[in-house]
Amino acid sequence: MRRLTIITLIFLVLTGAGCSGEKKAAELLETARFEEKQNNREHAVKLYEEITRAYPNSPAAREAAARLEELRRPSR
Repeated sequence: MRRLTIITLIFLVLTGAGCSGEKKAAELLETARFEEKQNNREHAVKLYEEITRAYPNSPAAREAAARLEELRRPSR
C-alpha cells in the first residue's frame, strides 16, 4: 500500500510539472509573437530557440520551430 502511494505521488508530481512547463512554453510563445509584431526579430528568435530547447515536446515548441524556419529563410 505504501509503495502504491509513493508511486502515485511521483506520478502526480511529474504530470503536474509537465503542465506548468507547457504553460511556460505557451507564455514564451505569446511573448515571441509579440516581439515579432513589434519588429524585434532578434529577441523573437531567441525566445523561439529557448522554447524549442527547454520544452521540446510541447505544442509551443512545434510552432516555435516553424517560426524559426520561416524567420531563417532567406528573403527574396
